[in-house]
Amino acid sequence: MPVWRSASIGLLAIVAGCSTDHASESRDTSTSTPAGGAAVARFRTVRSLPHDPGAFTQGLDFHQGVLYEGTGVEGKSTLREVALETGAVVRKIDLPANVFGEGITVLGDRIYQVTWTSQKGYVYDRQTLRLIREFGYAGQGWGLTNDGVSLIMSDGSALLKFIDPSTFAVVRTVTVQDSGRDVRNLNELEMVHGEIYANVWESSRVARINPTTGAVLGWIDLAGVFSDSDRRRYLKPGQQVDVLNGIAFDELTGRLYVTGKWWPRLYEITVDSTG
Repeated sequence: MPVWRSASIGLLAIVAGCSTDHASESRDTSTSTPAGGAAVARFRTVRSLPHDPGAFTQGLDFHQGVLYEGTGVEGKSTLREVALETGAVVRKIDLPANVFGEGITVLGDRIYQVTWTSQKGYVYDRQTLRLIREFGYAGQGWGLTNDGVSLIMSDGSALLKFIDPSTFAVVRTVTVQDSGRDVRNLNELEMVHGEIYANVWESSRVARINPTTGAVLGWIDLAGVFSDSDRRRYLKPGQQVDVLNGIAFDELTGRLYVTGKWWPRLYEITVDSTG
């Protein structure tokens, strides 16, 4: 999605007086059920970790305890392995200067990455980050995850495409809806306990989606996860930040992490059950 459109937008609604300096401090949003819509869950920040403020985060994924990140912006797009505790880039590969990197996912010994408008994706060897092959697709590429069998891609609409990782043919599609209403601007994706978590672009909300039906099972409102105190502490004068984007679930630990484009922090969070 275009950097120029979202860069000037204010960074989410901030919960006054919140701080990420203390692991036990809560940053809960009020639980509510919008008229005719799925319930909205509360979250709590467990801890705040360093994140590269130069990373325009488009994809975030754990595999066997290793954190991978895909970044965007033409001429600056990368695939990288990141040290969770320090935010340091362990190794990376640069994408061609004329493409805008988007979502990533790890499936087996391969890392898959899509691009925004180039209708081109990349397949890498997970051990070496060596580029193995390219593949094409129709339309835009936004987010990417997998269910262990198929790649699952968003394109900025309400549609999720399930793609064969060998032939790259679209196997099926689902339309994401909340009580019969399309949910558009689906962006970065992550599979969490059999559900698809999706950032909604230019929003503080994450949708929890049934991968079979496309129905929204619930919402997580992350307004305030990047707190006012963190903005004062970690942003340098004139430093630019953008919207919430990036969800990573570590299956080995059961921990959930979120961040944003050009954010200097990565957050481990827990989410209250909405039933």
